[in-house]
Amino acid sequence: MSKRLVITGLGATTPLGGDVTSTWDAALAGTAGAKTLEHDWVEQYQLPVTFAAEVAVEPAQVISRPETRRMDRSTQLGMIAAREAWADAGLTDVELDGERLGVSFATGIGGVWTLLDSWDTLREKGPRRVLPMTVPMLMPNGASGAISLAFGAQAGARTAVSACASGVEALIMAMDMLRAGDVDVVLAGGTEAAIHPLPLAAFANMQALSRRNDDPGAASRPYDVDRDGFVMGEGAGALIIETQEHAEARGAAVYAELAGGAVTSDAHHLTAPDPEGRGATRALRRALLSAEASEEDVTHVNAHATSTPLGDVPEYTAMKAVFGAHLDSVCVSATKSQTGHLLGAAGAVESVLTVKALADRKAPVTINLENQDPKIPLDVVSGSPRDLGSGQQVGICSSFGFGGHNAVAAFRSA
Repeated sequence: MSKRLVITGLGATTPLGGDVTSTWDAALAGTAGAKTLEHDWVEQYQLPVTFAAEVAVEPAQVISRPETRRMDRSTQLGMIAAREAWADAGLTDVELDGERLGVSFATGIGGVWTLLDSWDTLREKGPRRVLPMTVPMLMPNGASGAISLAFGAQAGARTAVSACASGVEALIMAMDMLRAGDVDVVLAGGTEAAIHPLPLAAFANMQALSRRNDDPGAASRPYDVDRDGFVMGEGAGALIIETQEHAEARGAAVYAELAGGAVTSDAHHLTAPDPEGRGATRALRRALLSAEASEEDVTHVNAHATSTPLGDVPEYTAMKAVFGAHLDSVCVSATKSQTGHLLGAAGAVESVLTVKALADRKAPVTINLENQDPKIPLDVVSGSPRDLGSGQQVGICSSFGFGGHNAVAAFRSA
């Protein structure tokens, strides 16, 4: 528990930008990543929701053509984020013992494009036309496997698959690997690329997606009384996490400390959160305990805040239970209002944003909050970024997913 873990590299590709810098600048500016989908299949399948938050930079513009042919889109996005984090940490020219290097990379769905495209190929052209690489491309651990191969990580390539909690859970798995002494460095994160007609139709039919087809940029409205569902997004986030001793030995710059984290489960309902937020409350409390931090240390929360009528209130209930009177001193950012919901990658990207908030002492904005729900009286950062001030402080990133999964990471300023 006493081993200090630091974050030395960040990577991302999101609906706001193709890297961390562009994503962060857009998050501070309050940019809307959701747009009308310009694909033939939207009209072909008469989808009830015609917009989503696609990545700002297509992966084919960043990685080679042979790689794109051998990786599902989700793995492509994960690789882009991982390479940026690796270079940002200054590991490019550093020799590492592969047996002390691990990977913990998450996804909520995995290679859905590969799976469904291959099924279409089988039905229309027969089994001989199905690509030999189909299974490695569609499997949920495809990204972690490809990333471990790319960087020579031999200490384990783990995959968290816990719906929308996956990204944060991957960081907690990395934390456990490092605290156990099994590794010196872990490349952790999450990726998702599920803007496909089937998931869109399925989420729409369960009334989880916003139907604001006429105004995509204003569709994701966390905490607003007029919120009507989340916006599908895609992207990836990656963080280099290493022991403080290892980082100091190589003279690495440090963004922040991964101070603690926790995972719990609701055991309440497969898709609906516990209305009392009890599982989320336990996760928040255990994360603070793991971080050896008090409620008063927390200044900023990057909330899960999906913009669904059912989801936003229980998260507030959990924060109120944990922070009590101190909640008035905690500023909350709901960045899905800008990025959309990246499903299994959401917690990874939002962790990158939380780390940047602590490093730059600015909390990113929540957009589209025009009439805040009186049932959720949080201090929400809207309009312009919030100055977090000086001194050591703790930032929280929370993620909750279908299946009753709750994952919370606690970061401490460097």
